[in-house]
Amino acid sequence: MTFTKTSQKFGQWADSRANTVYGLGFSTEHHLAKFAEKFAEYKEAARLAKEKSQEKMELATSPSQESPGGELSSPLTPVTPPSMENINGTDESGETTPTSETRPEPSQNALAFTHSPTMTKHWEAELEALKGNNAKLTAALLESTANVKQWKQQLAAYQEEAERLHKRVTELECQSNQSPVIKSQKAELNQTIEELENTLRDKEEEMERLKEELENMNDLMEQKDTLSQKLEETELRGRVLEEQLSGAEQRLEENQEEQESFRKSLRTLLELLDGKIFELTELRDTLARLIEEAS
Repeated sequence: MTFTKTSQKFGQWADSRANTVYGLGFSTEHHLAKFAEKFAEYKEAARLAKEKSQEKMELATSPSQESPGGELSSPLTPVTPPSMENINGTDESGETTPTSETRPEPSQNALAFTHSPTMTKHWEAELEALKGNNAKLTAALLESTANVKQWKQQLAAYQEEAERLHKRVTELECQSNQSPVIKSQKAELNQTIEELENTLRDKEEEMERLKEELENMNDLMEQKDTLSQKLEETELRGRVLEEQLSGAEQRLEENQEEQESFRKSLRTLLELLDGKIFELTELRDTLARLIEEAS
């Protein structure tokens, strides 16, 4: 990883293995310098640790011989061959003594030959990794260079704009110092702005009040619509009831007419019945006289 200062308060942290670049912004230039110093310190410590680990690996893979007791013997030290007595298991007196079986140790050339293919593959892998890291670092460097150029152009544009604004402010300050009329106009403008702001706040409050009234009006309109609908339903029911009442009155009149005609019929029958009763009475009286005359 690398860290590059791109401005007074900005830096780039490039990770070549991940092929990514991070931008870091700091509040002050001192913080940026302190971070860069610590970054370099930890990077150097990591490099030393890596070198130490590589040295240990080289020592571990170097052609050396280990004695059966665990001691390393130099490749230049000749190994004393076992004596005939030890091989045959007899000493000078001719007595047989128990001996442990000894195995010949591999020579220096055989051990070096055993480790050489492994070391070759290891260094080839390291070389490929370094090539990949180099390519990633190159790409990150090119990208950071392009970003630095772009940032320099933006910084130059910002500096030009700042200088122009500074000149404009200076000119305005000079004009304000030279002409007291401008100060009075500025004070009047400030006062006018304050009055307009107050008026605007009043208008906003009035708008809020009107909004509340409008919401209330909307509620009232909804209630009015509901009442109008209920009134229409009531009127419809009233018309239905009026029609039913008219039908009932008509039926009542018909019933009254029928009753009147029935009464007239009864009177006629009563008159006829009275006439018949009178005739029967006369007939009875006549029959009674005839009976008396006949006796």
